[in-house]
Amino acid sequence: MGLFERFLTIWVALGIGAGVALGLWQPGLFQMVARLEYAQVNLVVAVFIWVMIYPMMIQIDWHAVKDVGKRPQGLLLTLVVNWLIKPFTMAALGVLFFQYLFAPWVDPQSASEYIAGMILLGVAPCTAMVFVWSQLVKGDANYTLVQVSVNDLIMVFAFAPIAAFLLGVTDVTVPWETLLLSTLLYVVLPLIAGVLTRHVLLRRSQQALSSFVAALKPWSIVGLIATVVLLFGFQANTIVDQPGVIGLIAVPLILQSYGIFIIGWWGAKWLKLPHDVAGPACLIGTSNFFELAVAVAISLFGLNSGAALATVVGVLVEVPVMLSLVALVNAWRPANAQNPRF
Repeated sequence: MGLFERFLTIWVALGIGAGVALGLWQPGLFQMVARLEYAQVNLVVAVFIWVMIYPMMIQIDWHAVKDVGKRPQGLLLTLVVNWLIKPFTMAALGVLFFQYLFAPWVDPQSASEYIAGMILLGVAPCTAMVFVWSQLVKGDANYTLVQVSVNDLIMVFAFAPIAAFLLGVTDVTVPWETLLLSTLLYVVLPLIAGVLTRHVLLRRSQQALSSFVAALKPWSIVGLIATVVLLFGFQANTIVDQPGVIGLIAVPLILQSYGIFIIGWWGAKWLKLPHDVAGPACLIGTSNFFELAVAVAISLFGLNSGAALATVVGVLVEVPVMLSLVALVNAWRPANAQNPRF
């Protein structure tokens, strides 16, 4: 592992601190960058995420993608966790904490909005950062692509009815511009670029491909750190002004992340999945499509609502939590096996 990968947790911690400090020192600069968005998708963050994803997309082998259907257990695990378990456990945790455990410190109106924001996070499985987590646990790039693609397809049909059911509202409008633009920026375009790059490099040699991917790895980590700096810089004032509320919202979100990961890990062991399939399958369910969740929270409850704040807290806790889960997946990787299974 290179210098960046060995000390990734330290770099992210420094990025969080730098983001908050810079956001407080130069709020105007971060506000300007925050305005560079379309359909709730920040274009600067999109560039950094694209930098993270591109190296993995180069590793997609279309000849291997078609064989994913011969081993569907990992895909089945992903879909069960994301659509039959995660939304409902998120709603249950929100109710448990904000209607009971935290009730003395939160007024009922705010509590209901925080629960709503948590539910929107739970119904929006991740599209982009999954590729980063998969790369960090040496996941099967071809299988991860299929998992994300099928997940996105189901999200088109399942997001609105599940969110409406759990929120207790009659209609939830899917922000199609956000969904389609995110899919285009985070999946389609980097995939096309990766396929073309792979084709050109393989015409030279396999070594040319391997060398290019290795050279890009540090830039992928740089993209992750830059994204962290921006996300925490955007919310620096909120973090300083409302640390108590953010802490309360973070507690059930963190418990949900680790709980879903444990469920996925148990499922992977039961199904005896190969480690390079099981790792990404467990991580997909624990991360969220925060652009979609934030967009819907704002449209339903307003920009300054508790629901919007809860979705933002989901963004802030995700990277540190996911890095800890990446470390667990790598630490639990079976040793001395060509294609280790649980």
